[in-house]
Amino acid sequence: MNYELDKIRGRFPILSRVIGGKPLIYLDNTATSQTPRGVVDAVVSGYCDFKANVHRGVHTLSQEATALQEESRRRVRDYIGAASEEEIIFTRGTTEAINLVASSFGSLFPENGEIILTVMEHHANIVPWQLLQSRRPDLSIKVVDINDRGELLLDQYRDLFTDRTCMVSVCHVSNVLGTVNPVREMIAFAHSKGVPVLVDGAQALPHMRVDVSGLDCDFYAFSSHKMYGPAGIGVLYGKKEHLLRMPPYQGGGEMISHVSFDGTVFADLPFKFEAGTPDFVGIGAFPKALDFIEEFGIGNIAAHEHGLMEYAEAEMMEIPGMRIFGNAVHKSAVISFLVGDIHHYDMGMLLDKLGVEVRTGHHCAQPLMQRLGISGTVRASFAAYNTREEVDAFIAALRRIIPILS
Repeated sequence: MNYELDKIRGRFPILSRVIGGKPLIYLDNTATSQTPRGVVDAVVSGYCDFKANVHRGVHTLSQEATALQEESRRRVRDYIGAASEEEIIFTRGTTEAINLVASSFGSLFPENGEIILTVMEHHANIVPWQLLQSRRPDLSIKVVDINDRGELLLDQYRDLFTDRTCMVSVCHVSNVLGTVNPVREMIAFAHSKGVPVLVDGAQALPHMRVDVSGLDCDFYAFSSHKMYGPAGIGVLYGKKEHLLRMPPYQGGGEMISHVSFDGTVFADLPFKFEAGTPDFVGIGAFPKALDFIEEFGIGNIAAHEHGLMEYAEAEMMEIPGMRIFGNAVHKSAVISFLVGDIHHYDMGMLLDKLGVEVRTGHHCAQPLMQRLGISGTVRASFAAYNTREEVDAFIAALRRIIPILS
């Protein structure tokens, strides 16, 4: 594979930073990826060249901003294989997208309905359903467990379905374990029972190509900032048949056709779900992140990341007391680990002093931590711009600080 790593790294100005007297080694990509210059330039251009509210003006700047936002919608539609731009709703992130579905689509659930989640879900795919349950105490939540490798128990998943099951909501990729879930198979089974499925794709789209039409999911949520794009931008894909039935999530400007004190007529899709002024600058810049991914190839990027993960795991397992959580056959480039009795926070603090940026804690997945019997982990995660030399420096840093903390 002719992977143009130097060319890729040259796109990211932040990689020239020095932390603690050491070159920055950024291994917190699961939380957020860094941003290439092309995206930054597009954001700057948005503020400098055509900042004006979208869909609200006849003047030139408003028309230009509107055109750019709607072109971004079409670009996202094509990138994920949606049938129509009406099925692409811009949100502030995956979290808001899931909240939108839980609040709006959830209001249509039948009495005594049952929602199926998994133990590996991010809080963003747990708490919205619990909030719905607090408003609808007749609803219940069921949870799919995992095996020792961190893979979902699919037999248990199938056994949880009853004639009251009304929703499945599952992550495509675990942000802790890296497990790539068989969502296509899970969706097909759910649909055989007449049950819709939401997929949390926040950790999937940065590492793989996703075709929502091919998956046949009912909803798919993801975030720009995890795939080299601007922060504060998310996308909810929803099948048109569902979106037409769902009531608006928020009320305000943009999402209306006509308002009077006698009542309101809501706008057509997708604007019915986009109340208020959006981050039209960030939305307009998001396609530049997709350009970056497509220039170097998502398959090439994924293969590079996977190679780094395998190399890192092999080196890490040579360290006495090392425990890696998540060893699924199909795994993304995430390594969650602990060493002996060393607290994850202490290890993260010392790694930072050596210029290695990792994530520590429960990673917004406390139920999974409880299932694993731990309070948290250190998490290293890889992106297009990471190098084998950085992995070597990371391993050397671990070997240096472990004796200090043991």
